[in-house]
Amino acid sequence: MINFGYTRVSTHKAAIDAVRKDSAAQWIAGGTNLVDLMKKGVTTPEKLIDINNLPLKDIRKEGNKLYIGALALNSEVAENELVRTQQPLLSQALQAGASQQIRNMATVGGNMMQRTRCPYFYNTDMPCNKREPGTGCGALKGFNRMHAIFGTSENCIAVHPSDMCIALIALDATVLVTGPKGDCRIPFQNFHRLPGDAPHKDNTLERGELITAIEIPDNPYQKHVHYLKVRDRSSYAFALVSVAAAVDLQGDKINDVRLGMGGVAHKPWRLTEAENFLKGKTATEATFRQAAELVMKNAKGYGHNNFKLKLAPNTLVEALKTATVKA
Repeated sequence: MINFGYTRVSTHKAAIDAVRKDSAAQWIAGGTNLVDLMKKGVTTPEKLIDINNLPLKDIRKEGNKLYIGALALNSEVAENELVRTQQPLLSQALQAGASQQIRNMATVGGNMMQRTRCPYFYNTDMPCNKREPGTGCGALKGFNRMHAIFGTSENCIAVHPSDMCIALIALDATVLVTGPKGDCRIPFQNFHRLPGDAPHKDNTLERGELITAIEIPDNPYQKHVHYLKVRDRSSYAFALVSVAAAVDLQGDKINDVRLGMGGVAHKPWRLTEAENFLKGKTATEATFRQAAELVMKNAKGYGHNNFKLKLAPNTLVEALKTATVKA
């Protein structure tokens, strides 16, 4: 790790100005991902701007939306009564992520900004277009067991590692941002990027734009929800495949449904085609399997991760089965 400067700020303007004036500066909050990247030499900021004093920790109801500040801790959000009762899918996803110690440090904004755990990205001796554009993707013909099956390109097949974000994309969240050009709102679906020909860009933020909060609109998904995470071990492991399922049932009919999948793409993966197919259908395993077949039409394995071509649809079916029997 290189030597670096450190300073604290207490206002949005001071935080934004600090990174605009110094191209080698970077914000830090919980640091649960950033410090690891610095230790590995993947990221080498010369100055860290501590933003923990910014007033961005509230969790509150605003009209018909749940407002969650960007500096709210993952553990606090997961255990918050408003979240647990009104957006239980988010609470489940957060509780499935990382360890309790990390959840006690990690922030909502930091969770959204975390970078892939691809071993080629973390190993500075290996080629990686995300870390060093133009060097190639070591995972394409390397060991790619954890890698993507949707939305890939020849430049990158890495996956987004977050659990929280899979719930947020299913729940139609909105990201609140402030920056040099003022405030803006970004639908969560549009926040993260697919790799394309610029895999080093994880999201659509511009330099100096700061996440201030997320908002989740009211919805009918309080009873029939389930976050299913399939991983190599039951504690502190990233998803091989995960599914966030939220269903609005009327009897045994699916009135509406929201689905997100993790561990399969460079960004949280929304299963819109499956959602549209399931609306109005009877909640049966056969129906769920038909939806899963639709999901997998454009999936592509790269050798070591071919097992995901079976694991992904099976995980979706199991998540829907569990969600629809909950009361």
